[in-house]
Amino acid sequence: MLVDEGSFVEMTPMRSAGADAGSGVVAGWGTTDGHSVVVVSHDAAVASGAIGAVMAESIQKAQRFAIDKGYPIVYINDSGGARIHDGIFALHGCGGIFALNIEAQSRIPQISLILGPCAGAAAYSPALTDWTIMVKEQGQMFLTGPDIVKAATGEDATAEDIGGSALHTRTSGVAHLEVDSEEEAFDATRLLLSFLPTHKGGKQKRHDPVPANPRAAAALPTLVPEKSSVVFDMNKLLDGVLDNGARLELMPTHAPSILTLFARLDGHAVGVLANQPNARGGILDSKASVKAARFVEFCGRFDLPVLTFVDVPGFLPGTVEEGRGVITHGAKLLKAYVDTKSPKLTVVVRKSYGGAYIAMGSASLGAHANWAWSGSEIAVMGPGGAVALLHRRALKEAEEPTVLRDELAAVYREEVARPYLAAEAGIVDDVIHPEETRDRMIGAMRMLTHGAGE
Repeated sequence: MLVDEGSFVEMTPMRSAGADAGSGVVAGWGTTDGHSVVVVSHDAAVASGAIGAVMAESIQKAQRFAIDKGYPIVYINDSGGARIHDGIFALHGCGGIFALNIEAQSRIPQISLILGPCAGAAAYSPALTDWTIMVKEQGQMFLTGPDIVKAATGEDATAEDIGGSALHTRTSGVAHLEVDSEEEAFDATRLLLSFLPTHKGGKQKRHDPVPANPRAAAALPTLVPEKSSVVFDMNKLLDGVLDNGARLELMPTHAPSILTLFARLDGHAVGVLANQPNARGGILDSKASVKAARFVEFCGRFDLPVLTFVDVPGFLPGTVEEGRGVITHGAKLLKAYVDTKSPKLTVVVRKSYGGAYIAMGSASLGAHANWAWSGSEIAVMGPGGAVALLHRRALKEAEEPTVLRDELAAVYREEVARPYLAAEAGIVDDVIHPEETRDRMIGAMRMLTHGAGE
């Protein structure tokens, strides 16, 4: 169940219950865990949930109500798109829905659930909301269905091929969470709402603080391998720092080299962005940059603190990534951090090289507090690449190039990459031990939020 039992009140029930063009949508308000929320649900049993002119008016009324009252809005989508028989009036109504989606972006959280096929115009509204949850092998989103695709291009494709949850949560990034059932979709929505304020500027109640997982916290000093090329699971590090409780990772299968999730620290809801060494070494590429920028921008829009955990080798090089516009997409992440005025706390846990150092919540982009773990490295490039570039001739002429390379790399780490150089310059606030991370972040949060929500 999405809303608290007995809390839902339908708006204009007489109009939506009739057999005329107003049928096909149920809109109203209720509560989730006692907090107000507006819900708009398509009724696929009526004209396949197609959006007609009168139905669009009902949806717009609910949208305006949510915006005016400062309530989050949840759209339950299962629609064949614009109602053909309503012609231009249906299209005009859909356009009005999209316009209000856009107006709401700077005002209230918007969540879309895809419980069935959403074709044509019905696919645009979810794309304009903040977060989209799709039910596996049940929900689809596409602009043109299989029949039209076949007629226009000759391609044989199923609705799942064109717009299934696997495509949109792993490849396109249009959707942000794939679940196995409608019940799971409702549970995920309630959990997501529990981390969010009801509206921009809204105060969120602080939960009782819960210590980090004690076993994970105790393992922090030895968790990260000394050799930068050896992978580890960043989730285990987060377990040792964040409150031990519910977390929600969004886009887990899309650009998995970067983690985006909501959690709590000292009882406060926070957004967490972290490189994932277990996936492609935690590298940034076009998709990871867009994913990260979108998440940081959302947190900034709704005043959620952003915690950034850095272990990044750089941006992925090569013609493929350049062709995908990695420069533009990387710049989006830079902009998102600068635009975000909520508390930004960053810790480098192992390495941070080149432009990716800047992009991952650096002091240059306005981090309010930033630290580096002892043993971490911060530099324009890693020791291996730097030595190969700076000492090319010496390595070529050396009798034992491997030995020389290792010696030069050690010198580079000591003279260029060690974090104490950044701390001495005031670019990093301090060099800390892993087990200090949680307390440092909590202290900074308390100072920056002035006890907000307490």
